[in-house]
Amino acid sequence: MTTELPTPTVDKTEEEKAEARFLEKPLQGSGSIQPLSDHIKVVLENYFNDLGDHEPAHLYQLVLQEIERPLLETVMRYTKGNQSKASVVLGLNRGTLRKKLKQYDIR
Repeated sequence: MTTELPTPTVDKTEEEKAEARFLEKPLQGSGSIQPLSDHIKVVLENYFNDLGDHEPAHLYQLVLQEIERPLLETVMRYTKGNQSKASVVLGLNRGTLRKKLKQYDIR
Protein backbone atom coordinates (compact mmCIF):
# COMPACT_ATOMS: atom_id res chain seq x y z
CA MET A 1 0.00 0.00 0.00
CA THR A 2 1.47 3.34 -1.06
CA THR A 3 0.82 6.51 0.80
CA GLU A 4 0.45 9.64 -1.25
CA LEU A 5 2.34 12.59 0.05
CA PRO A 6 0.48 15.90 0.13
CA THR A 7 1.33 18.27 -2.66
CA PRO A 8 3.32 21.17 -1.23
CA THR A 9 1.60 24.52 -1.54
CA VAL A 10 3.49 27.42 -2.97
CA ASP A 11 2.50 30.77 -1.59
CA LYS A 12 2.32 33.40 -4.27
CA THR A 13 3.47 36.89 -3.53
CA GLU A 14 0.92 39.68 -3.63
CA GLU A 15 2.54 40.86 -6.85
CA GLU A 16 2.08 37.44 -8.47
CA LYS A 17 -1.54 37.30 -7.31
CA ALA A 18 -2.23 40.80 -8.71
CA GLU A 19 -0.57 39.88 -12.00
CA ALA A 20 -2.67 36.72 -12.28
CA ARG A 21 -5.87 38.69 -11.57
CA PHE A 22 -4.89 41.30 -14.18
CA LEU A 23 -4.17 38.72 -16.87
CA GLU A 24 -7.37 36.78 -16.17
CA LYS A 25 -9.70 39.73 -15.66
CA PRO A 26 -12.41 40.02 -18.31
CA LEU A 27 -12.85 43.17 -20.28
CA GLN A 28 -15.83 45.13 -19.03
CA GLY A 29 -18.99 43.67 -20.47
CA SER A 30 -17.28 40.72 -22.16
CA GLY A 31 -18.91 38.18 -19.84
CA SER A 32 -15.98 35.77 -19.90
CA ILE A 33 -12.55 35.49 -18.38
CA GLN A 34 -9.80 35.40 -20.99
CA PRO A 35 -6.13 36.28 -20.84
CA LEU A 36 -5.15 39.69 -22.15
CA SER A 37 -3.23 38.01 -24.98
CA ASP A 38 -6.48 36.50 -26.31
CA HIS A 39 -8.02 39.96 -26.58
CA ILE A 40 -4.94 41.27 -28.37
CA LYS A 41 -5.10 38.40 -30.87
CA VAL A 42 -8.72 39.24 -31.67
CA VAL A 43 -7.90 42.92 -32.16
CA LEU A 44 -4.97 42.07 -34.45
CA GLU A 45 -7.09 39.66 -36.50
CA ASN A 46 -9.71 42.39 -36.90
CA TYR A 47 -6.97 44.84 -37.91
CA PHE A 48 -5.77 42.51 -40.68
CA ASN A 49 -9.33 41.84 -41.85
CA ASP A 50 -10.02 45.59 -42.00
CA LEU A 51 -6.91 46.23 -44.09
CA GLY A 52 -8.43 44.63 -47.13
CA ASP A 53 -5.89 44.83 -49.97
CA HIS A 54 -3.60 47.28 -48.14
CA GLU A 55 -0.24 46.02 -46.91
CA PRO A 56 0.51 46.57 -43.22
CA ALA A 57 3.71 48.38 -42.30
CA HIS A 58 5.49 49.09 -39.02
CA LEU A 59 2.98 46.95 -37.13
CA TYR A 60 5.34 46.17 -34.25
CA GLN A 61 5.86 49.85 -33.47
CA LEU A 62 2.15 50.59 -33.90
CA VAL A 63 1.17 47.89 -31.40
CA LEU A 64 3.79 49.00 -28.88
CA GLN A 65 2.60 52.60 -29.06
CA GLU A 66 -1.06 51.60 -28.75
CA ILE A 67 -0.37 49.51 -25.66
CA GLU A 68 2.43 51.47 -24.02
CA ARG A 69 0.67 54.82 -23.69
CA PRO A 70 -2.43 53.57 -21.81
CA LEU A 71 -0.20 51.27 -19.74
CA LEU A 72 1.94 54.20 -18.63
CA GLU A 73 -1.06 56.46 -18.03
CA THR A 74 -2.86 53.84 -15.97
CA VAL A 75 0.18 52.97 -13.85
CA MET A 76 0.91 56.66 -13.23
CA ARG A 77 -2.69 57.14 -12.04
CA TYR A 78 -2.41 54.01 -9.88
CA THR A 79 0.78 55.30 -8.25
CA LYS A 80 -0.65 58.84 -7.98
CA GLY A 81 2.17 60.20 -10.15
CA ASN A 82 4.97 58.64 -8.09
CA GLN A 83 7.60 57.73 -10.68
CA SER A 84 9.63 55.63 -8.24
CA LYS A 85 6.61 53.44 -7.45
CA ALA A 86 5.59 53.34 -11.12
CA SER A 87 9.05 52.16 -12.16
CA VAL A 88 8.79 49.28 -9.67
CA VAL A 89 5.27 48.37 -10.84
CA LEU A 90 6.42 48.38 -14.47
CA GLY A 91 9.78 46.74 -13.85
CA LEU A 92 11.61 49.63 -15.52
CA ASN A 93 14.38 51.76 -14.15
CA ARG A 94 13.37 55.35 -13.41
CA GLY A 95 15.43 56.78 -16.25
CA THR A 96 13.65 54.59 -18.80
CA LEU A 97 10.28 55.49 -17.30
CA ARG A 98 11.05 59.22 -17.47
CA LYS A 99 12.11 58.85 -21.10
CA LYS A 100 8.88 57.06 -21.99
CA LEU A 101 6.73 59.57 -20.10
CA LYS A 102 8.42 62.36 -22.03
CA GLN A 103 8.02 60.46 -25.33
CA TYR A 104 4.26 60.23 -24.81
CA ASP A 105 3.98 63.67 -23.12
CA ILE A 106 2.55 62.12 -19.96
CA ARG A 107 2.86 64.21 -16.81
